[in-house]
Amino acid sequence: MKYAVIGAGGMGVQYGVLLQEFAGKQVDFIDAWEPNVAAIREQGGVYVSQDDENRHLVPIKVFYPEEYDGEPDVWIIFLKQHQLEGMLKRCAHLFRSGQIVFSAMNGYGHFEKIAQYFPADHIYGGTALIGAFVYGPGDVNFTGGAHSKAMSMCAYDGHVSDVEHELHDDFAAATLNPTIADDFMGMCMAKIVFNSVLNTLCTMYQIRFGQFESHPAARWMTEQLVNEAYTAAEHAGLTLLGTRESEVETILHTAGVAHPLHYPSMYQDLTRCRPTEVDYINGYIAKIGREHGYVCTLHEFLTQELHLAEHAYAIHHPELVGEAA
Repeated sequence: MKYAVIGAGGMGVQYGVLLQEFAGKQVDFIDAWEPNVAAIREQGGVYVSQDDENRHLVPIKVFYPEEYDGEPDVWIIFLKQHQLEGMLKRCAHLFRSGQIVFSAMNGYGHFEKIAQYFPADHIYGGTALIGAFVYGPGDVNFTGGAHSKAMSMCAYDGHVSDVEHELHDDFAAATLNPTIADDFMGMCMAKIVFNSVLNTLCTMYQIRFGQFESHPAARWMTEQLVNEAYTAAEHAGLTLLGTRESEVETILHTAGVAHPLHYPSMYQDLTRCRPTEVDYINGYIAKIGREHGYVCTLHEFLTQELHLAEHAYAIHHPELVGEAA
């Protein structure tokens, strides 16, 4: 299958480059961040590092939506939640009957937008315990080696198809270590809970995953947030993948063993004075709770606390406000 990645940021580049280099797939990239497109074209590709080492240039082709004329079999979408709607509109003329789409974006809210352009049985969602950091335009660092990567994937309509198996095999060849799940919302919610701990806390305190895990209270804080999120999901009638205990262990293992050097993408947004996705993560958990008669005090508080961190960072770095894409 031929692929096109919408969003040539850290995760989009990582998926596309690994599919290109390890699975031998043809991959095109579509992006709207002008400095990024300009740098990639000038360099002839994107610079890729692994855990801050072995920086090298990987040739890739990048296009603006208005100039792309390819017809991929699979679209892969990695954008920030607040960027998605506008980018889908810019790419709408490219979508063809029979194409499928995969996305493993953080938070929740994107699949309803994607479903406005693709039929439900052509949409595949995923969750990724895979790290990437954007140093700058055309310069990306992957965190965690091949054995540290893990992802789940599930059909939006819940029906496992031959196409999903083909997609799975390509992701496996690309060293992304995929697993096919059988509960779409359970899969998505488990990752939202994961992000609600590491992404939010590491962003607020501007630390790496491993620095959080090394704190004596890391397990206790993780347990409190996980328990509240699972209770909210239970009130909503959702069954998450794994148990509360297994979710806590996954979070701590990812932070301390698999990706200790990783800064979350939410941190990258904060330090560039861009809106974070906290409303789609902690805020989404709190919303589910409110809608089903359960108040998520911790997640409500963290959502507003991170917005306060955004406000404070903008005060201290006014030169960055309005400059970041």
